[in-house]
Amino acid sequence: MKAVVLDTDDRFHLTDLDEPTPGPGQVAIRVAYAGIQYGDVLVRNGHFPVPRPFVPGFEAAGHIIAVGDGIDPARIGTPVTALTSAGAYAEVVIAPAVLTLEATDLDPRVAAGFGWITPTAYDLINTVTRVRPGDRVLIHAAAGGVGTLAAQFAKAAGAAAIAGIVGNQDQADYAAPFGYDQVLTREQFPRALADDQFDVILDPIGGPTRHANLERLAPHGRLAVYGNIATFEPVEVSANDLLMHGKSLLTYNSNLLSQTHPERLAASARQALKFLTNGQVHIDITAEYEPADLDTAIERLANGATRGKTILRIT
Repeated sequence: MKAVVLDTDDRFHLTDLDEPTPGPGQVAIRVAYAGIQYGDVLVRNGHFPVPRPFVPGFEAAGHIIAVGDGIDPARIGTPVTALTSAGAYAEVVIAPAVLTLEATDLDPRVAAGFGWITPTAYDLINTVTRVRPGDRVLIHAAAGGVGTLAAQFAKAAGAAAIAGIVGNQDQADYAAPFGYDQVLTREQFPRALADDQFDVILDPIGGPTRHANLERLAPHGRLAVYGNIATFEPVEVSANDLLMHGKSLLTYNSNLLSQTHPERLAASARQALKFLTNGQVHIDITAEYEPADLDTAIERLANGATRGKTILRIT
């Protein structure tokens, strides 16, 4: 089969590999499209050490062609979207059956875009920060895949006001239609917010932005941390200061959740899928790449030049 591998030169190469076979609790998927996500950047840059050559790709859409022990053979032939630990940038990928969802009603491009971003956005709003009607919500990286979906989930949860932070004015113009009442650039944050406070803030940025977010939390506000786009330098926070104002700092790690409690992640993914299929949320596929162009796609993602969701066409 054809597959893209990340080699020791930190570049992606198209090569031929043997087709994998599913083990117990797994399925094999003939991949039509794969989602491109920030985890690809982290793997390429060595933040998640993996043995190389390595077949990356963590989001697949296609149909099941084989199942391992313990999995109903009737699933063979089913159109699916799947969350994987690796291997989606290949013609066949192995995925955990529990994290492989039926996607009969989805265009395969959208099914690939569903990926990790949709259950992540759903969980950040509904299970981590538990946005309630009337809450004020602030979302960083508002033009990205998680950001555009989180705004839609927040609106569905009854948020009274939703503000977003992006890198530049073009991204602000792009993000606005996804449910934001206000979108600011990083240069405007936090000055342009005046004295505004928020009940919920989503922070994948880190560094000084994390401290600025804590200062913007209303009493009993919840700050959800789910990444470190700007820096991996640790941020020190006083638990006593949080306690005095009733503020909470929460974290969310979907990759860890997939390993410790995959059924919880699957349950959230199914709920998020309902929102998508009934039209309450929309995934914006903004670019489609060929395997030979994956280096370009990943570099654009690393530089913050992407909007919405990008995908890779496999077959």
